[in-house]
This record gives sequence, C-alpha cells and structure tokens, in this order.
Amino acid sequence: MKKLAQQLAQGCVLAPGVYDALSALIAEQAGFDALYLSGASIAYTRLGRSDVGLTTYTEVEDTLARIAERVSVPVIVDGDTGFGNALNVQRTVRGFERAGAAMIQLEDQTFPKRCGHLDGKTVVPVNEMRGKLRAAVDARHTADTLILARTDAIAVEGLDAALDRAEHYLEDGADALFIEALRTPEQMQAACSRFAGRVPLLANMVEGGKTPIKAASELADVGFRIVIFPGGTARAVAHTLAGYYGSLRQNGSTGPWREQMLDFDGLNAVIGTPELLAAGERYEG
Repeated sequence: MKKLAQQLAQGCVLAPGVYDALSALIAEQAGFDALYLSGASIAYTRLGRSDVGLTTYTEVEDTLARIAERVSVPVIVDGDTGFGNALNVQRTVRGFERAGAAMIQLEDQTFPKRCGHLDGKTVVPVNEMRGKLRAAVDARHTADTLILARTDAIAVEGLDAALDRAEHYLEDGADALFIEALRTPEQMQAACSRFAGRVPLLANMVEGGKTPIKAASELADVGFRIVIFPGGTARAVAHTLAGYYGSLRQNGSTGPWREQMLDFDGLNAVIGTPELLAAGERYEG
C-alpha cells in the first residue's frame, strides 16, 4: 500500500470516516486507499455522546492502535486540539505516531472543543496555535507522519482571518491544511485559489452541516486533495440499527430483517475467521 504522501502526490484521496477496527476493515475491503478516524464518531460510538470535547487522548490512541493493527491502508486521525497545550500536543503526536497514524489532525479551537459544524466555537490566539504546530513537528519521529493543521476561525473571525491563519500554519510546518466549515462554493474556491497549488487541502463533507456536499470528483476539480466523509458511517449505522432494533422489537425475530444483514458465516468471512483458524493450526502440536 502506498504511503499517504505518495497518494496525495498522485491526486485526490477520498477517506471515509471510521470509528473502530470493524468499520475500518469493511472500508478497506470496499477498496478505499485511506481512512479517516473521526473524533466525533468515537464520541458517538464509544460514549453515546456529542462531539463536545469529552473524548480523551487515550481513547483515541487505543482506537487508532486497534485499527492500524487490522488494516494496511493509511489512517488520518483526528487529534482535536492535541488535548491541551503544546506539551500535550507533543504527547499526542508521539502516541498517535506509535499507534500507526499516517496523518495527525490538530485544530485551533479552545479546549474543550466542539464539532466544527456546531455553533458557539471559540479559537485560541493564532500564536498559541503556531507554537502547538511547531511542537507537533518537533515531536514526530519521521516526516512520513504528516501534520494536518485545521482552523475553525471562519465561524469566529471570518474567511479572511481563517485564510491568514492557515498561511501561518503552513509556515510553521503543516503538511496539509483543513479550513473547517467553508460555507459556500465561493469560499471553497477562495481557499483553493490561495493554497491548492502549494499544499494538500482537505474538504470535510458533513451531511446536514455548514459546507455544501459535493462528490470527491467535483472537489478535486476545485483543488482539494483530501476529501473526508467523517461522520457518515456513524449516521448510516445509527439509522440501520434503529430500523433493526425496531423490527426485532415489533416482530420478536430477525426474520423480516434477514435480507439486510449478514448471517453467522457471512460475518465470519468478513472478519477473516477461516484464515485465523487456519493460522492457529500451524502452531498446534
């Protein structure tokens, strides 16, 4: 599998959101060449809570390690604010790198943060974020571990200020930029016009969020080189589970749902049970 930097050099990377090893494995089997470990989706699935800064460093690191052990494709991981100051950022970068991250996303919200498409966000002073990014660059063991700098300043300071922040973050060593919650095609074009020729830009597609939803091919034409659908997986699973549990409660059986689910052997095929058992037989006395 190609490293993420190689993929970005060759074109636009579409990375679906994942939240555990099973969702990552199924995404890899679907043919994706990179994945996005969504902090929001970890909050949704591990805590049953909103993305308002409740998820901790150790919860994300543990989830990342389990995913990286199971799949071979590069994983972009949402590191939120780095879970604190510049020293926390360094611990986050070192830990996520050890756990298998190909790219680590860090944002300039205050701590605790909130979902980039919720109202009421606040951002740290630009120089504080610049220091955190320099700390991140210093902390990584290899330059193959990419640093993705995210700014949420559009909602607080406006588009021009957000673009200026992104410029500073690029100066401080960011390998890619994420200007969150661009609200119109014109804002998306403005970001790409300024940065797309110099650095990979990420487009965040949130169903029902503030940014217009477009296909990866359309976004690539504008200039984006990373496209994520971070929470779509959790929203699809939540919708499916609501239907499944409702049917089971009403009918007392999974029979009416059978065509929409895997059976015992089907799931075991997905997770590789036959191969795992065969590997175990090699070590039997």
